[in-house]
Amino acid sequence: MKMRDTFLKPMHPEGRKFVGCFAAITALLFIIWPVLGWIGIGLTIWCYYFFRDPQRVIPTRDGLIVSPADGVVSLIEQAVPPAELGMSDKALTRVSVFMSVFNCHVNRAPIAGQIAAIAYRPGKFFNASLDKASADNERNSLLIDMPDGRQVAVVQIAGLVARRIVCFSSKGDTLRTGERFGLIRFGSRLDVYLPDGVEPMVSLGQTMIAGETVLADLSAGEAARLTRVE
Repeated sequence: MKMRDTFLKPMHPEGRKFVGCFAAITALLFIIWPVLGWIGIGLTIWCYYFFRDPQRVIPTRDGLIVSPADGVVSLIEQAVPPAELGMSDKALTRVSVFMSVFNCHVNRAPIAGQIAAIAYRPGKFFNASLDKASADNERNSLLIDMPDGRQVAVVQIAGLVARRIVCFSSKGDTLRTGERFGLIRFGSRLDVYLPDGVEPMVSLGQTMIAGETVLADLSAGEAARLTRVE
């Protein structure tokens, strides 16, 4: 890998219009007052960085559920999946990954399978790190049918700053593990509902990399993983 590749990442097409707007405003700021123009350059670079879309090294072994987002595990708890997906009302293990405005916001499929349902629900814009964000915030939910008949739900949740959930996929589409399926603009969270009996292999506070970090293993029979912070 070249040194420039460490800092210069591909930008997702969704970000081009935003970077263009930031750049145009920056040009005007230079005319008004150069100091403001330099601030505009910093914000334009941040906007480009926000919409970065780096390549990821995705594990290909069957049964691995990967993180759908970059960020930090903010919640691991039992919860009922969104009602609009039509799943049972049985509580499943939910793993929440919180994305700050500095994380890459491209979302990736946690597991391979066919999208059985997509359901958008408008809502509020509480801080996405809060527990109530799963129930009250604007969200877009996907239900993925795996080849073995089990299901995984992944939910895009808007946050305090986020005002736009984008989903590139449609009902009936077949996704590969780690495939891009959407993004959320400017701070948000992803929830993953694991199949019944599947324990997470991550813990609270763990840093996640979308498409790379293994969140759970469908074939493993081990208990929830214990960790320590040093």
